[in-house]
Amino acid sequence: MKTVVVDYDAGNLRSVETALRHLNEDYVISADPAAVVASECIVFPGVGDGAHAMEVLRSRGLDRAMQEAFAANIPILGICVGCQVVLDRTEERDAACLGLVPGTAMRFTVEPKLKVPHMGWNQVEYRPGHWLFSGIGQGESFYFVHSYYPDPAVQDDAIAWTEYGIRFVAAVERGSLVAVQFHPEKSGEIGLGLLRNFLDHGRSQERS
Repeated sequence: MKTVVVDYDAGNLRSVETALRHLNEDYVISADPAAVVASECIVFPGVGDGAHAMEVLRSRGLDRAMQEAFAANIPILGICVGCQVVLDRTEERDAACLGLVPGTAMRFTVEPKLKVPHMGWNQVEYRPGHWLFSGIGQGESFYFVHSYYPDPAVQDDAIAWTEYGIRFVAAVERGSLVAVQFHPEKSGEIGLGLLRNFLDHGRSQERS
């Protein structure tokens, strides 16, 4: 089995592919639900419209595949839009999402001087000792491009935070899934370190 990068026309596949190749990861990009369910680890990236992403996931049967993979405790890493559509719903056209993590993807409503989308490097604070950030200092900067952010219903699901006009959740964890609002694949060596942490941790876990 390989790491599967889920292809649902949400963009950003090339940069994720480049990062995994740099890490010498054995991976495949696939839109096949069977490949997703049979994978060793799943990278669930995305850039763009969360509501449209859900339409594509449903049309390809990838919504059910993601839910089945999550239920089977296959390690999943969501990135950007992949961090939003794992929630119950998004404010983007009030779309229903995958429901893997209770909560809503909220649109920024910030002071006028701050631009939306939020774009650029921002510091991330994480829950001390969390394995996803092993070897990464508190307050290190990651690259963000987004207009929506995850608002988990259970605050214990939040594992990292960033400030942009407001303090918002930058990463969540539930079961075998972790998801980050920033782009580790565009965040240099620190981002590559986070990707490696996910892959190493995922392979060290036994499925229940």
